[in-house]
Amino acid sequence: MQTRNLMTDRAGIEAAAALITDEQLVALPTETVYGLAGDARSGIAVARIFEAKGRPSFNPLIVHVPDTDVARRYAVWSDAADRLAAAFWPGPLTLVLPLKEECGLSPLVTAGQDSVALRVPAHAAAQALLRASGAPLAAPSANPSGRISPTHADHVRLGLDGRIAAILDGGSCGVGVESTIIGLTGAPTLLRPGGLPAEIIEAALGGSLAIPEPGGAITAPGQLSSHYAPAVPVRLEAETIEEGELLLGFAGTPGAALDLSASGDLVEAAANLFAHLHALDARGAKAIAVAPVPDTGLGRAINDRLRRAAAPR
Repeated sequence: MQTRNLMTDRAGIEAAAALITDEQLVALPTETVYGLAGDARSGIAVARIFEAKGRPSFNPLIVHVPDTDVARRYAVWSDAADRLAAAFWPGPLTLVLPLKEECGLSPLVTAGQDSVALRVPAHAAAQALLRASGAPLAAPSANPSGRISPTHADHVRLGLDGRIAAILDGGSCGVGVESTIIGLTGAPTLLRPGGLPAEIIEAALGGSLAIPEPGGAITAPGQLSSHYAPAVPVRLEAETIEEGELLLGFAGTPGAALDLSASGDLVEAAANLFAHLHALDARGAKAIAVAPVPDTGLGRAINDRLRRAAAPR
């Protein structure tokens, strides 16, 4: 397959929408990372997502929709969902809700579970494609399963060229880490830290989020223990550099090959995380060492991705 490169102008959006209608796959920009989009109602399109990524079929997918009204077609709604959707959609927040019966989504999207992960993206190109195609879009990150997530069209092409129909090139992603995932099938639960800090979500809910026990069943995307990984090993909390390593620094770490944010800005660090991992991975080092990052605010999402990148494979 020859992977087309499409711009985010009207012609590019129309071409991408036609491919979605034809049950093909299109990588699209969102404010978090690039997603690999296919019609979430089509078993063929969703199966192609799993095939292109080499993704385990027990790992559910996030369904992207243009607004809350469309989201209600696929999930059993709740007061908590109303509060969070009103506060944070469109944006980097995914809600896991009970799946509506006979809603028309492919069972492959939910990995056979009775819940569905839904998000309303803020990126203009993602919104344009959702509306032009008229389809809910299953869209995990547009990279081979387990590898570094893409924040630029070039990252997508590096991993998926020849496996998908097109890449909708919208430049760099602003947030740079995946969406925060909140489970609402019971008590509000932080299933995955992400681009929206948990503290802000707790303030909107007026209470603390539950935290699932580690090592439990996969109930949402992004919960695999080994994920977001470069080709070389990753060593965390590095205070020194070992032979053959490249150092990913934070807040001006001496000797760093690249720094997530020289000023210690966690927003900048999140936006740079995957792009810097891609860049260091391409340099052919024996390993990547990572300096400590504060585990507060967006630092929780950064450290979550780094722990999964460093996990045994």
